[in-house]
Amino acid sequence: MRFHRRALLAVMAAVLSVSPASAQSRDVVILAAASLKNALDEASAAWAKETGKATKIAYAASSALAKQIEAGIPADLFISADVPWMDYVAERKLIKPASRSDFLGNDIVLIAGKDSKVDLKIDKGFALGAALGGGRLAMANIDAVPAGKYGKASLEALGVWPSVADRVAQAENVRMAMTLVSRGEAPLGIVYRTDATADPNVRVVGAFPASSHSPIVYPMALLASSTNPDAEAFVVFLKSAAARPFFEKQGFSVLK
Repeated sequence: MRFHRRALLAVMAAVLSVSPASAQSRDVVILAAASLKNALDEASAAWAKETGKATKIAYAASSALAKQIEAGIPADLFISADVPWMDYVAERKLIKPASRSDFLGNDIVLIAGKDSKVDLKIDKGFALGAALGGGRLAMANIDAVPAGKYGKASLEALGVWPSVADRVAQAENVRMAMTLVSRGEAPLGIVYRTDATADPNVRVVGAFPASSHSPIVYPMALLASSTNPDAEAFVVFLKSAAARPFFEKQGFSVLK
């Protein structure tokens, strides 16, 4: 499977600047799916204000993060945008199994620029190819990144994938896919509902039926190498009533 060098370097730049010693003794180091950025930044800031403890978060595609965990990146907590990439690190005994939980749920939506006049009802055989005109459909990597995989699965289930398969602009993560639409470089894109909420330059055209793809679940787990006691406390906070509004405001459903 191919992984993008730039995404991997971004993770390394964000996290490898923290030595293993400091990661274990001070900062809670979190590897999180890119779609979590707004909500997790707010939750982390609230926890820091409440406790005086520090966090350091690297955001990227779950695929890139899982590969970096496998490579031994020093970190405490992994929050993936899908179950398979958490399974990937679990099978390699890189998480603490008892700490794993299904944390959040999400939806995928079709977006357009805020001033776009595109009007589509997402259903079997809908005219996505025609709506693109001469443009391309922005998606996260369809082979590795959860949002891209969910999007492709939905388009296949709805019978429209053949009409757009050769017109997809693939990005390294879902936020980069949204940026293509936000900047007007692609007329339409497929992202999480929570991403669309975070960018005022895009609007939701419609949501993909939940039945057209597997459930979108964000699992989280402490990494097996972590000995930082603050990491477990941070997980407890993320599951608390105090943190819940940060995620619900962005459109996530809190599962536990």
